[in-house]
Amino acid sequence: MTSPAKQTSLSTHVLDAARGKPAADLEVVLSRMNEQVATAHTDEDGRIRWDVPLNPGDYLLHFATGAWFASAGRETLYPAVDVHVTVGAGHTHVALLLSPFAYTTYRGS
Repeated sequence: MTSPAKQTSLSTHVLDAARGKPAADLEVVLSRMNEQVATAHTDEDGRIRWDVPLNPGDYLLHFATGAWFASAGRETLYPAVDVHVTVGAGHTHVALLLSPFAYTTYRGS
């Protein structure tokens, strides 16, 4: 008996660590092998669940942090944050903790 294959999916969550709030309306571009797969903006909770078919492999999440900070009249050192991830079968969640002069990322659940 063969078990069903897990569907590949990807989500992200961005938190404004300096303000202790979700980073709402931040543009994120998802690409693979230098080709854009999808573009979305974080929701009010700072989340995106990519609603596009994905195959396992390497992807790039491009967070437009400079424009996002500028829209709030805030200065930042980072005009963009690029996170390269390997997405496998099943679900991958990438979290980004963001402040104007630092950021960190990790695999969430």
